[in-house]
Amino acid sequence: MISGFGWAALALLFGYLALFFWGSAMAAQTAGKPVWLFARATGRDRLAAIGFRAAFALAFFGPLLWLAVPMLHKIDPLWTEGRAVLIGLIGVFVAGLGAMVAFAAQMSMGSSWRVGVVGGETGELVTGGLYRFSRNPTFVGQAALLAGVGLAVPSVPTFLAPILFLWSARTQVRSEEAALRAAIGPDYDRYAASVPRWIVINRKAER
Repeated sequence: MISGFGWAALALLFGYLALFFWGSAMAAQTAGKPVWLFARATGRDRLAAIGFRAAFALAFFGPLLWLAVPMLHKIDPLWTEGRAVLIGLIGVFVAGLGAMVAFAAQMSMGSSWRVGVVGGETGELVTGGLYRFSRNPTFVGQAALLAGVGLAVPSVPTFLAPILFLWSARTQVRSEEAALRAAIGPDYDRYAASVPRWIVINRKAER
């Protein structure tokens, strides 16, 4: 079974995804052009695009499939039958916080919001709000959201989801940084020198 906290985490994930697509549509309307660039990705960026989709699919549909097919969750060493109440509570808190951070960061991007990376389609540099503390607060929030779901509904799919997401985010961020440096130049270099890629303190360790 899935605990009440597990259902709450899955509801948060569903709600966030609905807001994500709504926010992306609003950004496209404001920008006057498509902001969904995954279809134009190539090489490792295409793999990252697939990885993002797979990560969220694993986190949301994995527990539902496990619940529908008892044989699957019975052989899953992480499945707790909803008995890990404290961990579930922590998971809901982490998932809720992550969802709020991710959506707030997305909305603060305005017309510069992009889903994916393509050279020449970077938008203006955003340095305010949560972007004062992290160059990628949306990814930080999404990773926390997926980790929270993994805690609230422990299973192999929800364990793999944040791992796959982090690989995809790391891959895309490298491409985004190259595109931003090509489009913005010294202004981006100064921003990158003063704000960490994620939320680490030792910036030398992340380069």
